[in-house]
Amino acid sequence: MQINLLQCQSGADVQANLDFIRAQLARLPRIANEPQLVVLPEACLLFGGLESEQKKIAKAADESPLVESLANIAKQYQVYLIAGTIPILAHDGRVYSRSYLFNDRGQELGNYDKLHLFDVEVSDSTKTYRESDTFFPGNKISVIETPFGKIGLAICYDLRFPELFRAMRLAGAELIALPSAFTKVTGEAHWQTLVQARAIETQCFMLAANQWGACDGGRETWGQSMIVDPWGRILAQKETGCGWIQAPLDKSQLNNIRQKIPVAAHNRFVEPQLIE
Repeated sequence: MQINLLQCQSGADVQANLDFIRAQLARLPRIANEPQLVVLPEACLLFGGLESEQKKIAKAADESPLVESLANIAKQYQVYLIAGTIPILAHDGRVYSRSYLFNDRGQELGNYDKLHLFDVEVSDSTKTYRESDTFFPGNKISVIETPFGKIGLAICYDLRFPELFRAMRLAGAELIALPSAFTKVTGEAHWQTLVQARAIETQCFMLAANQWGACDGGRETWGQSMIVDPWGRILAQKETGCGWIQAPLDKSQLNNIRQKIPVAAHNRFVEPQLIE
């Protein structure tokens, strides 16, 4: 089985972003007859400028042409696709930042709405980020059964909240996908440390697909998409530029690590509970 992360520099043109994803999948280096898992970054179809632009393309889940487009891409290229994030209308006029998982026939296996919204001050050209003005937070964790194993879904800023990752591990996660658009400032300071820490703590593979570079509107993202194993080793990474990183999936090391260091059984703290 093969894991593939696509590092993007998505812009404000949805069609151009879709065309880029298709072009990259058309030239995806594949091991013959191996199932393919592909992870796209956060905001892969629309990024940069004002977050309010997300509202303009948001639809209800069953009416979204963006969901349909990415499902069709999964089917066309016969990959299991973690489809970055897509804006989906919420009940109060804001949108969910939703990640979908499609199988290689384009069927939805599950989805996840970003729980933690990026309302922070950063010492960059944007300075103030207020995702909650545009986005509505999710209310559940998501761990999905696939041929690759049980995959937990998280998004970008979620990375800073280890309770979420422990909850996914307790729900059976073996791999955790993290579509992201980490800023250059916070990425340089914390990205690698946090991705490796979440892998080590949960004893899961971390599949962290990031945006890279300056996008429309001036926002700068860090890149360094990474595949990290349950021991915290970096199996593959792409520090800059757009394109693929890949690694084979060896589940035997996950089982070996969990048997030798059974942290889930030793943990004496109560299980995390999501605040409603």
